[in-house]
Amino acid sequence: MKRSAFAPLGFGVGLRRPHYAQVLDPDASQPHPPIDWFEVISENFMVKGGRALEVLEGVRARYPIVMHGVSLSIGSTDPLNRAYLEALRDTARRFAPAWISDHLCWTGTGGRNLHDLVPLPYTYEVVRHVAARLRQVQEILEQTILIENVSSYLGFRASTMAEWEFLGAVAEEADCAILLDINNIFVNAFNHRFDPRRYVDAIDPARVVQFHLAGHSDHGAYLLDTHDHPIRPEVWQLYEYAVCRFGHVPTLIEWDDHIPPFAELAAVADEARRRCDAVLGETHHAGEPSRPV
Repeated sequence: MKRSAFAPLGFGVGLRRPHYAQVLDPDASQPHPPIDWFEVISENFMVKGGRALEVLEGVRARYPIVMHGVSLSIGSTDPLNRAYLEALRDTARRFAPAWISDHLCWTGTGGRNLHDLVPLPYTYEVVRHVAARLRQVQEILEQTILIENVSSYLGFRASTMAEWEFLGAVAEEADCAILLDINNIFVNAFNHRFDPRRYVDAIDPARVVQFHLAGHSDHGAYLLDTHDHPIRPEVWQLYEYAVCRFGHVPTLIEWDDHIPPFAELAAVADEARRRCDAVLGETHHAGEPSRPV
């Protein structure tokens, strides 16, 4: 499945509880830059009723949304959670997101959820395992999904591939799309000592449907993906490099702790818009790489 099959959404932010009221009932006295769309955490709305669904109905009436999950655990050896997938499918049928995404990782085993995004060994055996499960997931959900690269703080001796080779091989084998997290690439490049531009250069532009941008914590010897700081200048530079390669890709600002006022968050999305426009220039056509790839 190629990028051309997905909606060109523009620039958005993650929907977070402190901003519900302002999103649903904007105050003209507190203007903010325009937001094109919202990303919602799937599991927060996979419920039978209540305030959460009322909020999402209100947001969906005004904006496009995408659903971003944290519990698919696609890399686990546990059987796929059919009840979870059917609930996800039913929620998607109700709210018609532009797409569904989750992470290239595992989150638990033996029926226990670790509530963390645990990385995988980068081997062809794992590629085949994950891709087979992704194909089943897409059959159940009745749509192509996006899979996201995760941050990591350790490596596996069993790995026989680079992370970017692994991500690309999974997407190709499963015929799924990619949510490319620019901050996670930068964090991993620092933690594992590789050139982040090499990662960007290795990914197939046709499969990249969405970008994530976020802040992280600097702990000296390592970086931690915390989504609670402003985006660092080096991450903005890597984003511009990615825009140069992939063209106009829907871009989402993640901020999960120490969440700023909505106007400030919207301003960060607008900064991404300005940087994207500056890189591509007036003659570039949306959705096309701006240089040969």
